[in-house]
Amino acid sequence: MLYDITRTISSTTAVWPGDAAFSAAYVYRLERGYAVNLTTMTLSPHTGTHIDAYFHYEPDGAHPAGMPLEAYIGPARVVTVKQRGGALLPDDFSHLDLTGVERLLLHSWVSDLPDDRWPPEFPYLSEELIVWLAARGVRLIGLDSPSVDAFDSTELRCHHALNRYKMVNIELLQLRGVTDGDYELIALPLKLDAVCGSPVRAVLRTA
Repeated sequence: MLYDITRTISSTTAVWPGDAAFSAAYVYRLERGYAVNLTTMTLSPHTGTHIDAYFHYEPDGAHPAGMPLEAYIGPARVVTVKQRGGALLPDDFSHLDLTGVERLLLHSWVSDLPDDRWPPEFPYLSEELIVWLAARGVRLIGLDSPSVDAFDSTELRCHHALNRYKMVNIELLQLRGVTDGDYELIALPLKLDAVCGSPVRAVLRTA
């Protein structure tokens, strides 16, 4: 069974305040006698469900085309977090056996929001949690939140910590209706150069 855990990208999709909203315009249209419909899209690479490339926050960091593909595909664990907002800490996960978990997807209340709603608050990571998870072999952290850092963060400590430990992230997953447990994650970024992130079509597959 497949679970589509991707936010739909449309003109009404909520984006980070101040970021470019998605738009599409026709270049050719069948109804005007052309052989095909052809459209041009404008969007931020952080629209909807997306990955952050290291270049997003590191001047010499990798662009999406250079990010490690193997991190975005493979066994994953979905875990529900109860916090509506604030930093997630190791103690919030110490009751779980994460032995062998390389990809951890965090399901919060944000997944209940429609695609056109921006969360007024959301849970995010902490440096302590990233260090704790890295020591356990986690290489990807996915959230349904719009950022691994707090909304008003300017230092982006969690983003930098992910790069430091060679971990990757996915943001704005849609995990509504997905029960906690083990799945196969497929969420490959586009092979884009000279940009700071990439939308993904993220799916979970059961055994």
